[in-house]
Amino acid sequence: MDNGVNWTEERVDRLKKLWAEGLSASQIAAQLGGVSRNAVIGKVHRLSLPGRAKAGGATSARSQKRATVSTQVRPTTFAPRTITRTITRQAGATMLKEDIEVEALEEMQVSTSNNVVVPIFKRLPLVRLTERTCKWPIGDPLKDDFCFCGNDSPDNTPYCTYHQKLAYQPSAERRRVR
Repeated sequence: MDNGVNWTEERVDRLKKLWAEGLSASQIAAQLGGVSRNAVIGKVHRLSLPGRAKAGGATSARSQKRATVSTQVRPTTFAPRTITRTITRQAGATMLKEDIEVEALEEMQVSTSNNVVVPIFKRLPLVRLTERTCKWPIGDPLKDDFCFCGNDSPDNTPYCTYHQKLAYQPSAERRRVR
């Protein structure tokens, strides 16, 4: 159903190459010869080729502006995430649907406490730990001064209240910290 156009493997490969380079259907038809613009568009659809690249590979001013803005955003209040959007764009007389990935910045609510109190560690060795003491390691395990926090841990948890806040962070906060 190619309307009499002889689509050889060589012509299809050339079509794919020219399409990826950003040429219009009319330009591709002219370079292939013996084929109409509509035949090129039809073949592109049947091959399910992605949207054309911009000619010259230049990024638009809008995408450059977005990149500039996203690099200036403080990571403590915004988190990037990739979303997929379907857009419709015109290619000659044909409307094409295309899925694109967009990096969106999502504002995060960050709560900070100015009243952070770092406890004084009891610095217990391994043999003095119990079910009710904090097992947060302090120092290098290969050195003689290695010890554990040793403060009281609530409800038989492995860490004191202070070290629980360090050890158990919501996944969104862990991603933001990295």
